[in-house]
Amino acid sequence: MPPKTGVAVASNVVNRSPSRRRLAPVRRDAAELLDQTGHDPAELAENLRDIRRVNLLAGGTRTILRALPALLDPVPRDRDATILDLATGSGDIPRAVVRWARRQRRPVRIVASDLSEEILVAAASHLGRLPEVTLARYDARAVPLPDDSFDVVLCSLALHHFSPEDAVSVLREMDRLGRYGFILNDIRRGALAYLAAWVSSRVATRNRLTRHDMPLSVLRAYSPDELKTLLAGAGIAGATVSRHPLFRMTAVRGLRTED
Repeated sequence: MPPKTGVAVASNVVNRSPSRRRLAPVRRDAAELLDQTGHDPAELAENLRDIRRVNLLAGGTRTILRALPALLDPVPRDRDATILDLATGSGDIPRAVVRWARRQRRPVRIVASDLSEEILVAAASHLGRLPEVTLARYDARAVPLPDDSFDVVLCSLALHHFSPEDAVSVLREMDRLGRYGFILNDIRRGALAYLAAWVSSRVATRNRLTRHDMPLSVLRAYSPDELKTLLAGAGIAGATVSRHPLFRMTAVRGLRTED
């Protein structure tokens, strides 16, 4: 386990004014069901399908694909651009990147990683036979690979699964492993986001995992200001934190200053 840090983001963050408290509920660290093991494979596959839909409909996939071309610009086109997708889930982001890369005639090689063996089995089923994608079991907090092992590192809808200390470790690993940068895509915590997640989870699915985890994931998510604090705690300079519609936010780091 990576060492603890002194990052000043706590699970009981309190905002400065009553109006802001209403807009940004206190962050919670309660466990999501997806983080447990021993799931029924059919129920897990249905939950991951729901997550794919959220990523697509809420713009997470588009956000990744919008930021990726600029980060890949320094990569010579006569070799594969190498990409690591941390906490890949069912592999929907690698699948979307492969489709984009084929349209652009840009050769890519993607490692889709997750800590859960059950999720990797589901990802293999969803990805099918994509020669550009390899699956690997990595802990996003401590990936056993050298610095700059990939051109770009991605992480989508996963940072909120980690405590502040562990989130710092994830961000540090993304920065360490990505030669030309990284793209983080996640939920923005807020009262309206929680309401939307609660209603959507009741209307759009009957999956037990989704109904439990979707509203909770909003309460576990960080605010943009908290994400900036996490980045600072990881020693990352030059990353841009942006808000996006439908309660999303990104952190994008391009070439390091010393590169």
